[in-house]
Amino acid sequence: MDVPEVPSKVDPDALTAVLDGRWAELRRGVRAQMAEAQFRDPVDLGVEAHRAQVLDQLRALAGTDRPGLGFDPAYGGGGDVGGSVTSFEMLGYGDLSLMVKAGVQWGLFGGAVQLLGTARHHERYLRAIMDLDLLGCFAMTEHGHGSDVQHLRTTATFVDGGFVVHTPDAVAKKEYIGNAARDGRMAVVFAQLVTGGESRGVHAFLVPIRDDDSGAPLPGVSIEDCGPKAGLNGVDNGRLSFDNVRVPREALLNRFGDVAEDGTYSSPIESDSRRFFTMLGTLIRGRVSVAGSAGSATKRALALAIRYGELRRQFAKPDGDEVVVLDYLAHQRKLLPALAKTYALHFAQEELVSKLHDIDSSAPEEEQRELESRAAGLKALATWHATAAIQTAREACGGAGYLSENLLPGLKADTDVFTTFEGDNTVLLQLVAKGLLTSYKQDFEDLSPLATARFFAEQVVSAVLERTSARKAVELLTEASDTDAFFRRDWQLRLFEDREDHVVEGVAKRLRKAASDPFGVFNSAQDHVLRAGRVHVERLVLEAFASAIERCADPDARALLERVCDLYALSAIEEDLAWFLGHGRLTASRAKAVTSAVNRLCSELRPHARTLVDAFAIPEQFLAAPMLRS
Repeated sequence: MDVPEVPSKVDPDALTAVLDGRWAELRRGVRAQMAEAQFRDPVDLGVEAHRAQVLDQLRALAGTDRPGLGFDPAYGGGGDVGGSVTSFEMLGYGDLSLMVKAGVQWGLFGGAVQLLGTARHHERYLRAIMDLDLLGCFAMTEHGHGSDVQHLRTTATFVDGGFVVHTPDAVAKKEYIGNAARDGRMAVVFAQLVTGGESRGVHAFLVPIRDDDSGAPLPGVSIEDCGPKAGLNGVDNGRLSFDNVRVPREALLNRFGDVAEDGTYSSPIESDSRRFFTMLGTLIRGRVSVAGSAGSATKRALALAIRYGELRRQFAKPDGDEVVVLDYLAHQRKLLPALAKTYALHFAQEELVSKLHDIDSSAPEEEQRELESRAAGLKALATWHATAAIQTAREACGGAGYLSENLLPGLKADTDVFTTFEGDNTVLLQLVAKGLLTSYKQDFEDLSPLATARFFAEQVVSAVLERTSARKAVELLTEASDTDAFFRRDWQLRLFEDREDHVVEGVAKRLRKAASDPFGVFNSAQDHVLRAGRVHVERLVLEAFASAIERCADPDARALLERVCDLYALSAIEEDLAWFLGHGRLTASRAKAVTSAVNRLCSELRPHARTLVDAFAIPEQFLAAPMLRS
């Protein structure tokens, strides 16, 4: 079987139409605004000047209707959750400090008020948040508790009709809080709610932190500036601590738990743990936005590197002409598989945003948990890919890529923290794996390793083994005697599915032994657990890419996307060849053939590299690196 040839020329606009997808008009609007002169890169700006520039840009965004897209129309919002997340994603083409500050203000702070609060909070605060009349913070992370939010130490104790918010020790200080060091006037503070001498778990409270006029910290509130960071210096991250700060009873964001005037606690969700995870589940928009923004930054880096690769020449051929570096297979190998994976993750992100937009609050718990799991896994893979791909792009540009003026160092620095904020990636993949092993049952509550291990040992393992024993026979994956199967989408998908089933089954078998030593067995299998999460998400990403190709109406663009998808699938297989060989899924000769197929695809896609990055339609001012001036 011959692989269909890609036409010699493909219109990048046809690819852009597929990439822009459901919110194409919104994407065009964000691109148009970001092309304005005030949305510029912060090269050579000091910290204070950078912060001031980002705040000015934030105000310019507030002059449009996009910051309100995710809010309730009853309070001036657009009721368009998917559009809201997409607009944050598009900001990732420019200064990532602006994306983060916008995400803190409208995604985290405003999102918490809307999704955790009730009508009394919405009526009082939402319009002011959308219009930037009230700048706020999202104070969750503590010095001693980042991923383990359930065991935060800040307290909010009900006393005499109100709450006293208190930081008991230095470990409980709120850390890395965006908008806190300079601009924020109020914080959503996550604290252990205590009433009647009983702790009811983590809840969110609205706590004023600064005087509106002077900007000085309010009594009992201590604010420290985190100072210069490795990147994102346009965001004023700070530390917050509270010395018996009193707030009214109405400060509690009470959608999932409330305290009456007499101190009686009530909640529609009886279990403290289940209530906590339901509360956190409403806040996944931030996680989804980070994944999308990481994708935008990756696209920008690859666009810079591929444009440079078509200009830079090194070493002469026998005829004396110097060779364009992108014509070297080694250079193609650096950039084109990364570009293929970027396309794949884009389509997986688009699918996730649509699911987030369409899901109803009354959807079954299983559906909601699956969405949370998908968001966690995609955020992990997208941000790890950003870190790796931007570094590769920097190296592909040599010394030029190391100069700040050529933008790649800033992208590298700004995205580095993406792997650990909005959820540490390692913890997020464990969350994905737990979802696989528990089939998203109600017991999906406590994320601690000990509780997870005990649950596996007691309830899950036999069910998982029964489910995965129905795998298709392995010989189906190796039925072809040549490399034709490599370019069949059904073969690629079966291979990814089989790997996922086998890895999940292997984890279950190992955790079956956890009854005697739950923590020890879980800890020793943690690498296996993480692999289960990763291969599951990789399978979802391939499926999303295949679905996007089916939606492509332009035959030339579709043919090109087919080859890009092949490169994503085969380069992913090549990266994991040790597993496929070790588990008998590929023979040694077919493993070598995978590498040959990746080489072939790189060569075939080389003439289309510029088209593929031009299709991202990144505003030209964000690609105006001096190294690209011919």
